[in-house]
Amino acid sequence: MLIIALTFSIGGVILSLAGLSFLGFSDPRMVEWGNDLNHARLHLQTAPWASIWPGFMILLTVLGFMLLGDGLRDALDPKLKNL
Repeated sequence: MLIIALTFSIGGVILSLAGLSFLGFSDPRMVEWGNDLNHARLHLQTAPWASIWPGFMILLTVLGFMLLGDGLRDALDPKLKNL
């Protein structure tokens, strides 16, 4: 059950780190999705596609970890096998 909780919490950690770096609470020299979104926000009028890719990668990664945790829970939880 610890592995399942860990995979669910990884998605939250990724969202937290991206949110904090978007708000400017990280080193601006670091390559992070939140920094990429923050820099792309400044150029939304001229290059709106620049914010799509970091946002899509955050969504894809968090969704992947959530689905992995859900699949592990379905596979490893003995209570669900009887249903």
